[in-house]
Amino acid sequence: MTGYIEKSLGANEHVVAKARFHWLYSVKAWLALLLLGWILIGIWIFIAMMVKQGTTEIAVTTHRFVTKTGLITLRTNEISLQNIEGVKLEQSFLGRIFDYGHLRIEGTGIDAVNIPDIAEPIKFRAAIETAKETRQT
Repeated sequence: MTGYIEKSLGANEHVVAKARFHWLYSVKAWLALLLLGWILIGIWIFIAMMVKQGTTEIAVTTHRFVTKTGLITLRTNEISLQNIEGVKLEQSFLGRIFDYGHLRIEGTGIDAVNIPDIAEPIKFRAAIETAKETRQT
């Protein structure tokens, strides 16, 4: 199925890299269901986390950085590559071991975009930097 990002590509624009949730995100959702499922809060946490995982798209294209969230409503954040001032990475001790972490994309004149824990955040950050360099040349 074609997602929002693929549908919103401009002429001569293509996806350079896509981020995905780390497998531990799903484990946390299942643990919430198993440990707290006997009370409704566990079911609610599980559903909320799985919907978020299933409806979130994060990518860098040849022109911009894009995030899309939402099932019923749609929320996007888009930053042109030339407007990205910095990409900050945060990884916990377990994040370093299991290769997950979250990024904060800071842009010119806009609020920063925080990305939830993704798999291979260093690789995704490198893809952003490479796309920026390619765009500038």
